[in-house]
Parts: sequence; structure tokens; C-alpha cells
Amino acid sequence: MENNRIILEAQSVIKQYTQYDAVVTAVNRACIKVVEGEFVAIIGSSGSGKSTFLHLCAGMDRPNAGSIYIRGNNITAMPADVLSRFRGNYMGMIFQNHNLIPQFTALENILIPTTMCNKPDFSYEEHLKRLIKTLGLEDRLHHLPSELSGGQQQRVAIARALINMPQVVFADEPTGNLDRANADEVLELLLEIKAQIGQTLVMVTHDMKIAERADRIYRMDNGELFPVIR
Repeated sequence: MENNRIILEAQSVIKQYTQYDAVVTAVNRACIKVVEGEFVAIIGSSGSGKSTFLHLCAGMDRPNAGSIYIRGNNITAMPADVLSRFRGNYMGMIFQNHNLIPQFTALENILIPTTMCNKPDFSYEEHLKRLIKTLGLEDRLHHLPSELSGGQQQRVAIARALINMPQVVFADEPTGNLDRANADEVLELLLEIKAQIGQTLVMVTHDMKIAERADRIYRMDNGELFPVIR
């Protein structure tokens, strides 16, 4: 992987919050470099800052200091509208709690990113067919989220994150609400699609069984990020 280009780089990223009269440093000078096609896992205890750091890298929040680059572009310096379009073109996000719109069918939820960021040279129809088949959603497309199991909802959330063919996918505890069997199945699906498309995957997880499948593991501790030597 040494010959691949760096697709994600975080430089001395700091994120602080004010709680009552105290300043809490959720992310403390975190640095990371991820090359194209890698699967990087970030582990750590609850409250260690790992999800906050992931959201910063995904452009869903802004740091107080430091810089984050995606494909060589400094997303921390982008205006909100430019960042929104950039995220739609190059980045995907999978949440632990699915974040599906309850009034929309599975198919409508999956297609939301295509209405927000259109790629004129990209065939959504063919890609959608492949995603639906790989994720086993063929007979669930016209069901509402409330009519789906937790595992099925997570599959819909994965399809939504991948419909725009993002180059880097961020996943925040994507198997955290699933039982062991469903968690293993969702991970296999993510890795299968990643292999098909050649995507980069950065995942926050508390599950060491999942983290051990990653190319590299980082541990978040009290806002600081450390590589795990294996």
C-alpha cells in the first residue's frame, strides 16, 4: 500500500466543547494518514473521542484547530456549501442508529444522496441493482424502516452511504446495535463491496473481532490517537 496515494490525512486536529464552566477536549492533536483502499479501525472506550474524530474526518463537524485533507483537499477550509457537494461526491457515512427517514421507503432512503449530488457520468441504476443484490434487499425496497429488522435497516443505511460510489466510507459503530451473527454479516458485506469498488473504509468500533480484520488499528484514549502495534 506504500505506493498508493494518501486519501485521508488529519494534522494535529483538536476539538473542544464547553460544558458548564469547563472546557472539554474531545480530540487532542490527533493525526492520521490513510491510503487508498485501506481498512482502518479506530477503537477506544466510550467517551474517548473516537466518534467525534470520525465525524470531523467525515466533514460532519469542524475542528477548533488542525486540518483534515480528503484527496488532498483541505475540507476544514471549505465553505459549507462547497463541503456539502464535496462530501456527496467523495465521502459516505454509515451511522450506528441508521438515521433513516421513517416516512420514506427503503428505496427512497437509499436514493437520497443521488438527489443531493448528481453525477452525470455515473449510472446509478446499474450500481443500485448491484448494491441491492449484494445486500439482499430485493424484497424490502418498498418497506418503511419500521417494517424492517435492525439488520435490514443497517443494510439500507449501507446502501445509502455507497450509492454515490464514494472513495472513502466512514462508519461509526455500524454493527453496534446488531447481534453477533448480523454484525458478522454486515462486516462481510462491507468488505465485499469495498473489495469490488476499491474503497477506503475508516470504521469506529468497540468490537475487537471486527477491528482485527482491519489493515491497521488505532486506539483513541482521552482524545489522543495512537497506532496499535500488532
